[in-house]
Order: sequence, then C-alpha cells, then structure tokens
Amino acid sequence: MGRPAAYLKDGGSELRNAVERIAERGLGSATIDDISHVVANILKRRYQQHPQFATFLSACGRVSGKLKQTILACLVPPRLPGKARFMNVHRLVSWADRVLKLSPSGGAARGSMLAKLRACLDQLPACRTLLKQFQADAAALLACQQLVKTRGLSHQTLSACDDLIAQIPSPAVRREFDAYLRYQLKTATALGLDDVGMPISSDAIESLFGVAKRHGTGESHDVGRMALRLPALCGTLTRHEAEAVETISVAQQHECSAGLPSLTKQRREVLSHPELLEQLGLDHRHPIEFIAGSNNRSKVDNIIDLSTGYEDFSGPHPEGEEEPRRLARASP
Repeated sequence: MGRPAAYLKDGGSELRNAVERIAERGLGSATIDDISHVVANILKRRYQQHPQFATFLSACGRVSGKLKQTILACLVPPRLPGKARFMNVHRLVSWADRVLKLSPSGGAARGSMLAKLRACLDQLPACRTLLKQFQADAAALLACQQLVKTRGLSHQTLSACDDLIAQIPSPAVRREFDAYLRYQLKTATALGLDDVGMPISSDAIESLFGVAKRHGTGESHDVGRMALRLPALCGTLTRHEAEAVETISVAQQHECSAGLPSLTKQRREVLSHPELLEQLGLDHRHPIEFIAGSNNRSKVDNIIDLSTGYEDFSGPHPEGEEEPRRLARASP
C-alpha cells in the first residue's frame, strides 16, 4: 500500500526489529511508541523490585482464593495477565486500596461481614506503603495518558500534562515520562501534527482489527446471570425470533435483569459505599450460586449430576435432521 508516514506500535521487540530492518534498506519512517505500554514500562522499572511488591502479589492471590465461592465473592481481586502485567497493576492496586477502606480501624463483631473480610485479607494491610506510593505515581501518569489518548499529542496537550507531571512524587518516573512526551512531540512536529494532535495510542488500531484488549478481571461466573443466556442456545432459531431481538431496548434488558443478584452489581455498590458491607449477609431471598472450580468440585456437597444423554429427552428434537442447522429462511 506504499511507504507509511510513521509506525504506531507497542513496546514489543518484534515490531522494533522489523522497523530497524526496513530502516537499514533506506526506507525508514518515524516511530510512535504507544503511551499505554510506555507508562506500564515506567511503572515496571520503578516498582518491580520494590520490597513489598512480591508480598503484595502473593497476598492478592491468597485473598482471591479465600473470597471465591463465599458470600464475599463480589470483592475478589481482578486477575492480571501473565504478559504485560503492569498494563493492569494499577487496577489491582486500586482494588486493594478500596477493599482496605472497607476495614477501618477498630473491633469487629464476631460473625459480622467485617470480621469475615478481615480474616481473608492475609498480608494485604502490610502493603499500605506500596499502595500509597504506587497510586501517587500512577494517578498523574494515567491522567496524562487519558488526556493524550483522547486529544492526541500536541503543544496544547503537552502543556496540560506539565502540571500533572509536576505532581509525580518519584523523580525518576517524572523525568522519564516527561522525556518520552517531549521526544514524541518532535515526531509530531516532523509529521506536521504538533498543532492538531498526533495519535499516540494503538488502541484504535487494535480495535479496528478485532483484537480489542480486555483490561482488568474477566466476568464472574455466577449461575444466575449465565442462565439468562442459556435459552438462546436451545431449539431452532427462526427469523421471526431473530428480528424480535432487534426491537428490545437496553432499558427492557435492564428491567428484565434488575431483580437478579449480580456479583458485578454487588462489587460496585459495596466498594462505593462501605456501609453496605454488612448487608451482604442479610438478603438471602435471591442467593448467588457459583460454579465450582474443577479443583474444588469434590468438596462441594450439592452437585447436580447432568446426564450425557440429555439430548434424547429434553428440548425440541426435529426428526430426520441430518444437515447442520441454519437460520430459517436465511439467504446464502
């Protein structure tokens, strides 16, 4: 398609090597480093060797194991990917800070939700110093990241970031991020984009190619919410049913699921309003049921035995159907 004006890439070595190979042939172009990866690497260099960081990650893992399959499951920490871990560490730190705020100083009544929560926190309270330092550095970095992602890198956005950068307490983090932005502004000037704003995030490109990233934790597998989706997999779908789905509004969907318990809803309510923690143990009218993990399934008392021959007895079973099912009256 021709020689690109610039390469907008993440911090991977594969793309860096490819750009260097092309430059060796005299066909090099400017490179723009994705700001999300740069911020993650800056935080990684600053905190990976922090004396409390390994303790913090281990504590989060143990807390997760203690909270899962319990009435406090809505407070389970987000899981971090094995690669590019520091792209999401700030979410784990934010979670830990909010959970610790649910446990203020003072005694807790025996059997209360607060007492149960404290029993699950492991070494998390001992990592408060790390959490405070990390949040102080990450807050300004993430604010600049959001600003530049939305408006692009220009003289105006760099000027707006200067006030935020000045608030970063760690000198090394402050200097490295400031140097990165000013170096990339030179690239924007060479491309003629220093006034309108140069794209500096690869998110839009990744979304365009259908590989949009999922940050933070995956959805919790609570049975109540999954059951809403199961009917869509049963029977033969007709065109009339497919067209009926298009007429359903978001408000109607919310109305249908409003009365169902949800870990996501509980998490949002409890972390935003710590005074609601004790209410988790009060409402048993609509208990949330959890899917037992494979490692713990033998310890679960109530296990439903699903027969492998269910298709012979349940649901519609059209006779003589040998071809794969297709949408009724669908065009080729």
